Amino acid sequence: MLPKKQYRMAVNIIGAIAFTLVLFGMVVSSIGLMSFTDAFQQEYSTSTFHMAQTAAVLVNGDHLASYVSGEYAEEYAQTKARLDVYCGKMNVSLIYVIIPDTSDYGRFVSVFNLVNNSVDNTEYTPWELGHQRDTTNAEYRQKYEALYRKEAAYETIYRTYPTDGQHPHVTTLVPVKDSTDYVVGILCIQRPARELNDARRPFLVRIAISTFLMAALAGGFIAVFLNKQVVGPVKRVSDEATRFAKENTKEEPLGTISRIEEISNLAASIDKMETDMVHYVTNLTTLTAERERIGTELQLATSIQESMLPHTFPPFPNRNEFDLYASMDPAKEVGGDFYDYFLIDEDHLCLVIADVSGKGVPAALFMMASKIILQSCARLGRSASEILYRTNEAICDSNQVQMFVTVWVGILEISTGKITAANAGHEYPVIRQPDGAYELLKDRHGFVVGGMEGVRYREYELTLQPGARLFLYTDGVPEATDAEGNMFGTDRMLQALNREPQAHPQQVLKNVRAAVDGFVLDAEQFDDLTMLCLEYNGKQPDGAE
Repeated sequence: MLPKKQYRMAVNIIGAIAFTLVLFGMVVSSIGLMSFTDAFQQEYSTSTFHMAQTAAVLVNGDHLASYVSGEYAEEYAQTKARLDVYCGKMNVSLIYVIIPDTSDYGRFVSVFNLVNNSVDNTEYTPWELGHQRDTTNAEYRQKYEALYRKEAAYETIYRTYPTDGQHPHVTTLVPVKDSTDYVVGILCIQRPARELNDARRPFLVRIAISTFLMAALAGGFIAVFLNKQVVGPVKRVSDEATRFAKENTKEEPLGTISRIEEISNLAASIDKMETDMVHYVTNLTTLTAERERIGTELQLATSIQESMLPHTFPPFPNRNEFDLYASMDPAKEVGGDFYDYFLIDEDHLCLVIADVSGKGVPAALFMMASKIILQSCARLGRSASEILYRTNEAICDSNQVQMFVTVWVGILEISTGKITAANAGHEYPVIRQPDGAYELLKDRHGFVVGGMEGVRYREYELTLQPGARLFLYTDGVPEATDAEGNMFGTDRMLQALNREPQAHPQQVLKNVRAAVDGFVLDAEQFDDLTMLCLEYNGKQPDGAE
């Protein structure tokens, strides 16, 4: 039994620790709950925005108003079916597309309205096509107007305690745009918020139980085992660490010297440290050799990936109608970007640039598989849209890792300069006609390859005049980031291209890379950086160089 003075001291220590733990637990619980709620809402908002953004890709903005009047009925039915499938797969309550009255945003017309009551046991009734309704309140009107004025990329509304009898939910609104980038409607996704409430309740219970339990256990342990289980074992650990630091030799292990897990773990760590230090010199050579082996394998993987991409320039020395140059600089030893170019026949050149989701070895393996599939489809003489369609079907058929790839593919008719192209969620291409400036060509994006079966892609045409240039790139260029988190952006990219607009394709890529390096300086490369530039010369006289 502890002496009287020590006993009183132990009681004081126990009381102070217990009170401090309870008070600390209350403060931490409050802060943790607020942080937890804010973080959860932010994640909910961000993930729901991505859901809505993906759903908006499925809607043809050019025909949105025409659907209300009954035009394009077949296309409307197909889009509605896809949205219905997407609503079920994403486990959301509602996906609806509306056209607000832009005079005061106080009314809107329903175009699509998909309901999934099974997600949250709701009782929503789908609106019919053309259903007219007053805007719920001023908050919605303000958010409609902000989206139409392009003051926000998306808007989110939380209904933690709805007054209309429905369950708590979050609604994310994104604009639906036509091919001219004009906002023609708004797509809304309503997602149940019960996960927030369900997660918050056990969080509070766990904090409260842990706080009071820790206070009780701390008092009991300190009262009974203050000397035996803490002071003595800690002194043994300290003495052994001091001895080993002086002698650097291993003796009998400390073993289990206390019932307190932390002290026992500390003793075990000291024992392990002594063993590891004794064997360190012996193992150093083996560890060094292993690191060298891994480095050699990564270098081999880099070489294999480089060999998969065409890297001989000029690629077609006997063809003077065009010239091109391309490069791929991975963020890690291997990357997920790729480019390709090859002659389908004597008058058609296929151009490809793509970006696989993710980085490192998994992205590199997916990249090589995607490149082989896409090239195989292209060499069959298909159109650009058919190439993407068949590639998407082949990848989706065995895409167990749920990765995807953005692709821009174009087929140049060499004799005329006409390019037939299709875009599967990739960056906008850049065009420079003779005596003009480099400009973004804001083509219509289709869905990413590998994301969903049955997707069809739209083609478009553009014509290169002799002397024109086409510049393709992955998001590693505009999203290159400096130490402060600022992105390089497409404006700086266009400035770099237009500093020397008539430069040879190889020099064009050097100019852009120099501008990126000058912007990011010592910041680590975040993403793969891939570029391709084509110079179209047109039909040349015989003997012309």
